Amino acid sequence: MARATLYPEIRPGLVSALSLYACLGCAIFAISILIADFVVPDHDWIADTISDLGAGKYEFIVDIGIYAFAAALIATALLAAHLHLGDRSWSFGLAGFALLGLIVFLVGARNEYGDADQDGVVIHIYLVYALGVLQFLVPLAMAKGAAAHSLVHGRILLGLALLWLVSAPVFFFLPTDVDGLYERYLGLIAMATVVTLAHLFRKLCR
Repeated sequence: MARATLYPEIRPGLVSALSLYACLGCAIFAISILIADFVVPDHDWIADTISDLGAGKYEFIVDIGIYAFAAALIATALLAAHLHLGDRSWSFGLAGFALLGLIVFLVGARNEYGDADQDGVVIHIYLVYALGVLQFLVPLAMAKGAAAHSLVHGRILLGLALLWLVSAPVFFFLPTDVDGLYERYLGLIAMATVVTLAHLFRKLCR
């Protein structure tokens, strides 16, 4: 079926720009973590979590990456709304991406990690729980719609959702001398979800 028939109001320039930024936001996040790993004194990237990099003198480095990734999640939500590929499950997924963007932004803005902050109402752990649940449900909800247009992308989304389901709970039981490395692994799963959808949207726009 021709692209114009599927999406009569498609804006190729918008899709290309948002897809590019979704990938770029993930890259900025990853690069900011790598830079902070070298800049922050006495930091052990295997034992210390990304949250530890988000507190203290050099917190702005990782904060830039966190905000860039939050914007990438929102860009993905906009793409999913512009190229709606499914039913209510897809709608849930795109709303979930927008909510994930807000959660990631709040994680960076609240600065409640790595420094034993106890001022006011500390919501960091609740944001983490919400992020963990949504990071499983969102790609799962969008896998069917994606598969209808690209079986490979649909399978990747389903695989990422299941990989997150079996991987994320392990983090809470890990010893503190390796949880930093494991958190980075979870971050790669989250970024892979964004990149997979961005690639799908770009493919449909050609």
